[in-house]
Amino acid sequence: MFCQQDEIFMRRCLEIARHGIGHAAPNPMVGAVIVHEGEIIGEGFHARCGGPHAEVEAVRSVRHPELLPQSTLYVSLEPCCHYGKTPPCTELILKHRIPKVVVACSDPNPQVGGKGISRLREEGCEVVTGVLEAEARELNRRFFTFQEKRRPYIILKWAQSLDGFMDVARDGSEPESYWITNDALKIRVHQWRAEEPAIWVGANTILNDNPQLNVRHAAGRQPLRVACFNPLPAEPERYRLFDGQQPTLVFVPEPHPQAENLEYCVVPFPERAKGELFPREWLGMILSKLYERQVQSVLVEGGRVLLDSLLSAGLWDEARVLTGSVTLRRGMEAPTLPQQPESTEVVQDNSILYYRNR
Repeated sequence: MFCQQDEIFMRRCLEIARHGIGHAAPNPMVGAVIVHEGEIIGEGFHARCGGPHAEVEAVRSVRHPELLPQSTLYVSLEPCCHYGKTPPCTELILKHRIPKVVVACSDPNPQVGGKGISRLREEGCEVVTGVLEAEARELNRRFFTFQEKRRPYIILKWAQSLDGFMDVARDGSEPESYWITNDALKIRVHQWRAEEPAIWVGANTILNDNPQLNVRHAAGRQPLRVACFNPLPAEPERYRLFDGQQPTLVFVPEPHPQAENLEYCVVPFPERAKGELFPREWLGMILSKLYERQVQSVLVEGGRVLLDSLLSAGLWDEARVLTGSVTLRRGMEAPTLPQQPESTEVVQDNSILYYRNR
């Protein structure tokens, strides 16, 4: 059983774990807190993949390590028990004779999967589990989806006008890129891009908008750019997707020479009419390829066919719909969602609707 104090310290674990967003993947975000006689004496979080785990950082931060044998370790995810890029955290806990460990939830990774908890208990360590478990799973929903469904966590995003259009009616006279939302939401989108390891768009988005698909208005790493072409466009060098400025993965039906920061992956494309949705099996194949590359989550920014295909197939986890203050009157209609938004955020004269596929 656990008490209110356990929840207080576990909430702190979850709070500091969030510092790893955008950097820890494909590892989970994890926070750890060491408590002695009701006082926090050490904290740590997993800052980046390949770096020290949260438990290691927490132990390192303790100024008086002689207190560890009389302390409790709180950690938001089950300690690892296998050798990977770093040694097992279970052995660190046992080495310092920490007598009690409080865990939010078990690790779905088959290499761990309860083995870390069992290892500690076998050596006489008291282990309490399930403290703020739902909150811990929510924090690492990308990681849990990646491990349990063997595909990236999928976030759909699009912007639409007040009257429900996501693009102007294109007749050749419109600008290459047309912004529907305000500058504040532009910054928010770039923050989102920095938080996810990959961004995926449809071929028409590249051809019509020629986007950079990078992080310019926020701090963070550049995402992997993903697109699918059948066939590859004439003069691809005209499009920023092929500029070699950041890692880019292009799915094509035929081999093409690889270039710096540009990888072509050959996949069979389905026969379909223009504008027809992609079949679920084909989408699953693309997601499997991303899974093999350890892409834990992907932000899908369009276009309409790709968004509708993923929605129709049920292959989505979140949707973020940005609504601007403009009225277009005609153009490409935005996708529709079958449920009500779980929350709404107003940003100046624009809004964001947040949906979840439960």
